[in-house]
Amino acid sequence: MSGPEAPSVVFACMDADTLGGIQRVTHTVAQGLAERGHDVHVIGLHRAEIPFRYVERPRYTRHVIHRTPVGRLSPRGARRERRTLRGLFRQVGPGFAVLSSPGVVTRLKPLLPERLLPIGQYHGSYEHARGSWHLGSVRGHYGGLEKAVFLSEDDAWLFSEHALLPNTWTIPNPLPVWPSRTADLSGHRVLGVGRLEGVKRFDRLISAFAEACRGDVDAGWELHLIGEGAELDRLRAHALTCGVAGQVVFRGTVAASGMEREYLEGSVLGLSSEHEGLPLVIGEAASYGVPTVAFDVSGGVRSLVLDRETGLLAPPGDVTAFATALGTLMASARERRRLGTAARAHVGAFTLDRVLDRWEALFEQVTR
Repeated sequence: MSGPEAPSVVFACMDADTLGGIQRVTHTVAQGLAERGHDVHVIGLHRAEIPFRYVERPRYTRHVIHRTPVGRLSPRGARRERRTLRGLFRQVGPGFAVLSSPGVVTRLKPLLPERLLPIGQYHGSYEHARGSWHLGSVRGHYGGLEKAVFLSEDDAWLFSEHALLPNTWTIPNPLPVWPSRTADLSGHRVLGVGRLEGVKRFDRLISAFAEACRGDVDAGWELHLIGEGAELDRLRAHALTCGVAGQVVFRGTVAASGMEREYLEGSVLGLSSEHEGLPLVIGEAASYGVPTVAFDVSGGVRSLVLDRETGLLAPPGDVTAFATALGTLMASARERRRLGTAARAHVGAFTLDRVLDRWEALFEQVTR
């Protein structure tokens, strides 16, 4: 589908430049499709409070509609948004508008010209949508789009059944790179990667790590938390309460270019989030041969972690079961290597080229 006849693609986000999963996926896929010959535009409806640059030399065009961060628009701001977007869309050739969230769908769908076919993405899980206003919005608005795209087959099926969607499609998040080296898994380091915010529940990871350390494992294990956020002080205090303050290392933000070293020096990834869509960190760790212990919170997690085949799953919120699973891998380098080897083979399906193929297959199916 590359070349002069390749359809244009517009990606639209509430804000496109915050450090976050939706934004990272959007820029990665945008760059990939642009390199395949598509005319690609990335729209952020609002300015990011702390902009993050995902692609050093983008081959797509970026647009920011409002100079203010995400928030309620004044009537004047809403009129300006509609005027600006309609002018922008007039400059884009026939193709697709990929709308990254329910809020973006409701704001942009009425403004799209007929030559830009609307595709709704949902980056969360069905479980998360069911507990918020998202499910009602997806049910009310995504069925009228050309396609409703979800992260896993489980999520697509659940939305088709419970949101009554006739147009579901599955495209996972892509891995930006595929490493040539893998971790040897002989070290004593558990990794936790993500924002230090409540939804990530790193307090549960610390609790499980402390419990696992009291089991039949070698001395010297450490838990390295990579990321920054508002929970830092509380998590430090929690590590102290759990008796592992000397073993929990708060690393702060690590640049994307430095994550290769982190994965190569890790032996297990711990994912303790309250909810997730399809967490890239699991796929990235797996690409380096690092197995994951995670709470079973979504179809996306289950699509990456095949329990006892490529990693270990614990029931949502069950810290004791998580600690048992973590302790199993901390106690056995052989088991880490068995699962890590299988994990790397499994996530080969999530490489960028394969995900771009799935996007282009969707475009072809819609226009056939």
